[in-house]
Amino acid sequence: MKARALWIVAPGLAEIREEALPPRTPDQALVRMLASGVSRGTERLVLHGRVPESQWEAMRAPLMAGEFPFPLKYGYAAVGVVEDGPAPLQGRRVFCLHPHQDLFLAPAGMCIPVPDAVPDQRAVLAANMETAVNALWDARPLVGERALVIGAGVVGLLIAALLARIPGLDLVVCDTDPGRAALAESLGARFCAAEDAPEGCDLAVHASGDPAGLRLALSRAGFEGRIVEASWHGDREVALPLGEGFHARRLSILSTQVGHVAPAMRGRRSPAERLALALSLLDDARLDALLGPMVPFTALPGALPALLSGTGGCPVVTYK
Repeated sequence: MKARALWIVAPGLAEIREEALPPRTPDQALVRMLASGVSRGTERLVLHGRVPESQWEAMRAPLMAGEFPFPLKYGYAAVGVVEDGPAPLQGRRVFCLHPHQDLFLAPAGMCIPVPDAVPDQRAVLAANMETAVNALWDARPLVGERALVIGAGVVGLLIAALLARIPGLDLVVCDTDPGRAALAESLGARFCAAEDAPEGCDLAVHASGDPAGLRLALSRAGFEGRIVEASWHGDREVALPLGEGFHARRLSILSTQVGHVAPAMRGRRSPAERLALALSLLDDARLDALLGPMVPFTALPGALPALLSGTGGCPVVTYK
């Protein structure tokens, strides 16, 4: 069988390559892609060769092919239907951490069934929602806390949507784009511009991808406030004001990253269970507003640079 996959071949340059699939083994599923999501933050760094060499191994996607920096096929938000595989998966829609490819083989254990109530296109948000779930496990928010989310991109808004479910939480989302206000408010948060971000926050989650956002989080955290860094800055150095009141206010900065289950749940939830939870949390029609432009798979190589340089929702790749 022949399959077509997107390959990143040089800085800013992608192409579709055809490949022959090997015979399916008993522990694999053959998946026909329905939709895939493009992660603007990570895939932008991959496209432009900005993954630091020291992080090449850590940043390998589970089923990527090739090697950093180029050529490689990369991605981790695939939704498809199982055409052939173990009986429990046969004919079912699944989510899998696979690059953009119209037909692929994957370990059956990595193919997580998509709940019936979650449509194909919204299901591509599962990887982002899994990141949000892990961020909350790291953040350990408390009832009644004052919380600030900086960055109203897809991950930031998913984190906000989860935080908004906690009783009594005073939640504010901050972004430089006022056009994100209605969306943040629809998910249960108040919205503000950076200069209006509240002070004295117990918890601040930074998800803007801009070092200025992390500096804002430090300036707005209250005594013994927790700053959770959900952005990954690639090969950029980030200057932070760790003088001033950083020590006097006993602030803490914690990184959160989805490659490992957060310590709060490690040993009690597997990555597959975490992903299944993320898929179940997508049973919320409000989250359709987080989906960005739709692009056919055949047009993806030419469209990818512009998609990744833009802002807004998660771009969705469609497959016939």
